[in-house]
Amino acid sequence: MRESKEKSRRETEVHWSALEEMSIITTDRGPFVCDVFWVFFEKDSVRVVPNDHEKIKELLRLAQLLPGFDNEAVIRAMGTTEIGEFVCWRRKWSN
Repeated sequence: MRESKEKSRRETEVHWSALEEMSIITTDRGPFVCDVFWVFFEKDSVRVVPNDHEKIKELLRLAQLLPGFDNEAVIRAMGTTEIGEFVCWRRKWSN
């Protein structure tokens, strides 16, 4: 059980300071299999978390704290049954 909890924590451990973009990817494979995936593009890695993951509500709550987070993109992603990508947040780089 402990190994399972540790794996779950690593899968959802987003390095918010290194986050460059957060998107939701949808497929047309539902509703009997997960067809929504949250993608966290960090500086040196990418994390893909299925929408049915036990920590997804916590990740959404934290993502919504990002300045300029697009809740409308989340709503559009959750309402589609087609293949798509919905950018919810992208880091704005200053010059």
